[in-house]
Amino acid sequence: MNAPARRSATYQDVLDAPEHQVAELIDGDLFLQPRPASPHAKAATVLGMLLGTPFHLGRGGPGGWILLDEPELHLGDDVLVPDLAGWRRGASPDLDLSQAFIETAPAWVCEVLSPSTMGKDRVKKLPKYGAAGVRHAWLVDPIVQTLEVFAWQDGRWSLALTHHGSGEVHAEPFEAVAVELGELWLDVE
Repeated sequence: MNAPARRSATYQDVLDAPEHQVAELIDGDLFLQPRPASPHAKAATVLGMLLGTPFHLGRGGPGGWILLDEPELHLGDDVLVPDLAGWRRGASPDLDLSQAFIETAPAWVCEVLSPSTMGKDRVKKLPKYGAAGVRHAWLVDPIVQTLEVFAWQDGRWSLALTHHGSGEVHAEPFEAVAVELGELWLDVE
């Protein structure tokens, strides 16, 4: 006897997801995860502050970016929610921020890794970002305290930089301003 055909998830499944969970749609599969734990939340929040002031607001840095926390990206048939995303001002004339979701691929994404989402972030989401036009991706692991910086080149992600622990880092595409990585980790106040 044949098993019944699996129904592909739709955007309605994303909309119907419980409010306390992040819902993503990848290759017709619905992925649900709870809101992040404290190490993840701190790393994402502090990184957004460290980049937002010089790049989004232009205070102490070059400006020129629109940076958002957890935007819902509709990239083709996929619905992805990176922890942070950035668009270069003026480079995406079709960028529409008036809706609940964004259909224009960002220039940069950052995924803060959690044990439960690490595989999905690396294996499923990174290729989708590159194929959609994202050119820079950061993977931040607050547990092992690492930053991996990737650049999309020749149809694949190339590792441009890996940094462990604390210290100042100049990482593309935000190399104009140093980021003190130690400020991202939970045990550093």
